[in-house]
Amino acid sequence: MTPDDFDLIRGILKKRSGLVLGDDKSYLLESRLMPVARKHGLKTLDEVIGQVRTASTEALLVDITEAMTTNESFFFRDTKPFDLFRDNVLPRLLESRGSQRSFRIWCAAASSGQEPYSLSILLKEAARQLTGWKTDILGTDISKEILDRAREGKYTQFEVQRGLPIQLLVKYFDKQGEHWSIKPEVRSTVSFKEFNLLDNLMPLGKFDVVFCRNVLIYFDQPTKKEILEKIAGQMPADGVLFLGGAETVLGITDMFEPVPGQRGIYKLTGS
Repeated sequence: MTPDDFDLIRGILKKRSGLVLGDDKSYLLESRLMPVARKHGLKTLDEVIGQVRTASTEALLVDITEAMTTNESFFFRDTKPFDLFRDNVLPRLLESRGSQRSFRIWCAAASSGQEPYSLSILLKEAARQLTGWKTDILGTDISKEILDRAREGKYTQFEVQRGLPIQLLVKYFDKQGEHWSIKPEVRSTVSFKEFNLLDNLMPLGKFDVVFCRNVLIYFDQPTKKEILEKIAGQMPADGVLFLGGAETVLGITDMFEPVPGQRGIYKLTGS
């Protein structure tokens, strides 16, 4: 692949998804785009590039974008954020939302659904405290294909072994052949929607808690700022934002500040 070919693909990704592909990531193109080539009846990566240059269709551009932006996920990833949600954020929600008895959670870039389903399981574990409450968990992603997998809620043995305690696996999943399917009472509490973080967030509504973990690392500084400030506009004054361990708001926007003593959690500045 020539430098011009690489620039062409990463320009498409930046425009359509905000993803910034570094110079050291050219190796990803072959592994990610060869399945796209086969899907479109093409034999090589050069044929994909040729098709993009001469007669690219929306379907091809969508498939390229989805292939390069789909990231792996697993249940209770990194553990600590879910402990903080259960032990710190949820009790505050129960207190502050006591009159309305409802709250909403948004998982941005939800991939194949493990993060929102992990949160749903935590809420199921707190069912006695949440009797009479209405909770809403929304997972969004740019990839239609990965969201179809998330809605199905079916995972391999390898996928459920990554981060999911055995007692929760047995309690909230059914074994079906070589796969594990999340039980309907968990799946029904999560909804999924195809959504691009570069788009207007207002149609999604307001959220009390936002998980936007391991997403911002793929964007440049102006795009990070834009996304964080749009998220801020969709949160109440006491809303909480979770970012990944390698992510921060510092030096990007003044609209959020760290929650003291709770790594990876941010609140609206001055709240």
